[in-house]
Amino acid sequence: MRAIPDSIAESLERAAAVFADRGFDQTRIEDLAEATGVPRATLYYYFAGKEDILAWLLRRMLMAHAEAVARAAAGPASARERLEAVVLARLELSARHPDACRALWADFGRAGRIPDLAAAVRAGWHTPVRRLLADGEADGSLRPVGDPETTVAAIYGAVTIAAAHYLFADNRLDPQRVAAELFPLLFKGLEPAGVDTRKT
Repeated sequence: MRAIPDSIAESLERAAAVFADRGFDQTRIEDLAEATGVPRATLYYYFAGKEDILAWLLRRMLMAHAEAVARAAAGPASARERLEAVVLARLELSARHPDACRALWADFGRAGRIPDLAAAVRAGWHTPVRRLLADGEADGSLRPVGDPETTVAAIYGAVTIAAAHYLFADNRLDPQRVAAELFPLLFKGLEPAGVDTRKT
């Protein structure tokens, strides 16, 4: 794929809304050209087709998410505080790129078949969050978990689905409000304080 000039890259961000609203199968190159203001011939100069455009949009979004997560995870605070910062960073990026997020989630099966996207999610989320779980066990700010991979996936799912709920419902996501609800759930669970609900 040819390097995309910044001027075209900025215009292409508008293509995400077309994919999100119409779905991949119902979207035509002509629709993308109209929405972005980039001529059809120019789109074909840079991309083989609409699947390449969608893949480019998703890679760009995932790269932004990975950079935000890396910054949040690298702070000097406790692992728990850094994990909170990671969750908030992911919510904030979703709020800033609602159309790209909706396009990804609306066609998740197709996105999962784009080879490097799964690797980008692993590198940009799973790896740093696994490291935070280990750091949290070491510094005492998080309890040990039996299966880090499941825990990482569960946190990813909670954050992703909470964001998706608001972006699909009314295309509005308040990261601070969602984080305020997610943090107690992620870090304390649903068990009432001071009550042992385990069966003996």
